[in-house]
Formats: sequence, C-alpha cells, structure tokens
Amino acid sequence: MDAATATTAAASTIKTLHAFSPSSTTRKILALPTTRPQTLSLYRSFHTQQFKTRSFTRCSTKPGIDSNNATNTNKSLGLESSSPAQHLTTSPPNQTLTSTWSTGLVFDLGNKTSWDSSEIGSPVVKRFIGDNEERWYMWYHGRSSDPNNSSIGLAVSSNGIHWARGAEHVMSCGEDEGLVMNCSNNWWAFDTKSIKPSEMVIMSSPMYSAVYWLYYTGYSSEKVDCTNYPVGQYPVDALKSLPGLACSQDGRNWARIEGDYHSGALLDVGSKNEWDSLSIAKPQVVVHGSDDMRMYYHSFDAEKGHFAIGMARSRDGIRWVKLGKIMGGGPKGSFDELGVKNACVVRNRKEGNYLMAYEGVRADGKISIGLAVSPDGLNEWTRVQNGAVLSPSGDDAWDNKGVGSPSLVQMEGNADLWRLYYVGVGEDGRTGIGMAISEGSDVRTFRRWAGFQS
Repeated sequence: MDAATATTAAASTIKTLHAFSPSSTTRKILALPTTRPQTLSLYRSFHTQQFKTRSFTRCSTKPGIDSNNATNTNKSLGLESSSPAQHLTTSPPNQTLTSTWSTGLVFDLGNKTSWDSSEIGSPVVKRFIGDNEERWYMWYHGRSSDPNNSSIGLAVSSNGIHWARGAEHVMSCGEDEGLVMNCSNNWWAFDTKSIKPSEMVIMSSPMYSAVYWLYYTGYSSEKVDCTNYPVGQYPVDALKSLPGLACSQDGRNWARIEGDYHSGALLDVGSKNEWDSLSIAKPQVVVHGSDDMRMYYHSFDAEKGHFAIGMARSRDGIRWVKLGKIMGGGPKGSFDELGVKNACVVRNRKEGNYLMAYEGVRADGKISIGLAVSPDGLNEWTRVQNGAVLSPSGDDAWDNKGVGSPSLVQMEGNADLWRLYYVGVGEDGRTGIGMAISEGSDVRTFRRWAGFQS
C-alpha cells in the first residue's frame, strides 16, 4: 500500500473489513461505516448478514449458546466430581503433573503436534450464563516450534477450570475449539509476525444474539530499539507492536477491521519524544457507555526507562484519541520498579469503582501481578498495596519464575468472588495458564486454585 493510497483510506468515511480463511489469501472487502454506524455488515464466506442498531451487552448475556451443548449452571466452586465439566477433553500436557508442582495450573501446553505446543499466554477469559446453563470462553495465544509466529486460539469450558481445546485450526478439524486466527499475510500489515488477544467485547443486536469484537496486539518484522529495555523480557518485545481489531459472529471465524493507519492498526506509536514512541501493546478495552469506550495499553517509556500504561478513548471502538500515560513504574525496590504492563481493567459491580490487575516488572526482570483502583477508570489510579497480590511460586512449581498477563473475572451472583487467570512462567521459560481466587470483601488477597473443595 503506497502513501497516497494510505492517505486516501485514512481520510475516507468508509472502512474496509477484511475476511480471511486458512485456505485462501484472497482479500475480500466490504464497506463499513465509521461514524456510529446504524448497520454493521459482516462478510462471511458463504453469505452476508446485517446487524442493525448496535448496542452493548454485558458478558452475562448468553451469546448464541445452543441449549443442546451447554452445561448446567454451577456458580460455586464445590462442583461434584460427577459433573460433565470433569470430563471435558483436554490435550495432555508435555510434563507429568504433581499436586504440588501444578497448584494453580488450569491450562497447560498442547501436545507435541499441536499449534500451541511450545508456548501459551495472553488469556482473555469470559463467562456467559443463561437460565440453566453456563459457558466459559478463553481466547489465548499459542505457538508451536516456530519462535517468531504465534496465533490466537479458543478453549471452552463449563466451569472455567476444565477446558476443551483443539490441536488444529477450527476450520480444518470441524471442532468448536482450536486455532481461530493466524497472522496476516499482507506484507504491509502490522501483524505479520505474531498476534496476541487483548480483550473481547460483546455487541448485541435485535436480530442476532451477539457480535464479538476482538482487540489484539499485532507484531510486525520492524525492530524497535531495546537498548534501555529491562532484563528478562521476551524476544518478541524486540518487534514493533500495534493494536488491531477483528470481529466475529461465533468467536471462531474472524474478520479483521482495518484501522486508520497505513498498516491497518487502530493506533500508531507516538512521536520521537513521547512515552509510547516505541510500541503499543495489550489494547484492553472497557465499555463505559454506548458512546464511551476506553482502551488501556502499555508501552516502554525509553526516557524514563520503564514500562507504563496509558489510555485512549473512542465513541465507536474504531477511531481512538490518546489521553496519555496514567501509571508508571513503582518506587525503588518494589515489585514493579521497572514498570507496569498488560493491564486488565474491570468495573467493580459492588463498589462502582474500577480495578486494574497488571503485570509489574521487578528490577531483575521478574514479573508479578499487582492491583490498582480508580474511582472513575480515568483518573487517580492508586495501587491497593505496596506489594504484589500474586507472586511467583517458590521451589520447583510450574510458575516459579514469573506470573503476569492477568485476566480478572468478577463472578455473577457473588460480587465478593473474583477469579484471576494469569500466565505462569517456569523453568526454561515454560508457560502455562493458571487461576487464583479472591473470596470475601478484601480483593487484595488471592490464593492459587488447588482443586474443588468438598
């Protein structure tokens, strides 16, 4: 895409939406209005469907779950062992589990031939409940033996603990779980090397149960200056990252929505002297109202020498205006001295304020999870305590080297019960996805999942 074409596209009032499939690289284009559209048309491989009058729905709304394949609702942690959730088919891990080693672990690496056999991370966990049924969805990134190419997959559960997964692309194997989105094949795109999910927002319409909008981080082959980067960061941080958006009717078949910038990203990096001049990552989006969407993202502030979290705001979820940095590194000697990243912001239904679970980077590069609070989600972000709310395990546990990439879920029906899904890093950089629980009025206290309690 040349500069003239990019300028024309950015100035136009029409967006282009690109559909893709694993068996075709043909570029299919559909007009998508950008200014508070009254209709949203999604191209699918066999037909076009229209969604009129967009509105937002809470994640407690059932997104087209068929009653024949949904399990019964069970909101407690005391699920009996005879529950169908215990028998979900999951890929066996690449390491024998012991009760001590695996405390907190709910999702391990895929088998050796699967697309997610070498690394998993970036969990985006959502719970949907109906009258008599419950379904959990987890979008996450994974990769096989190729260190420079990660994809996005989907796992499904009836209780958020035992997950069904797929070893192949969902369109290849005909299953509901598995790989759902690959990197772009367009040479000019911002997401040609790696993609990681950041947030999934549900849209509703009078005609259909839900439309999924997936915000994600895309990495290109362009390198960034890592001279002042903290130690212990993943190699992918050497690649430039930008935020993207894709949409779907079923959470499995995705179509990219091209942003204003020539690479197709929703936002571009700041100018040379701005705090986010190197990259933009983990665009986590919160819907505050029908015309108020807020994006929390992180970058590495080269001048300050630490990671920081900033904000952007939008009316339509596509065009964004940056608001600036809202949170930086902690004091010397703290668990987040070298910065904060990978934020997950949730509005607390009980208190009405906003909670931010984030990944803190210690001076030696070790990562832990912290918690901050804000009265309105915009200003006065304050750490709830000096220390982390979840730190790496000791000894030889699966997550003894670091914990990060939090995904915070407040349970429906019990506002004092929270689940914290996270990425754990163990020996030799081995990754897995774990879960910790906070019960009671003090959300600062989390304990790792250790099995169903009788």
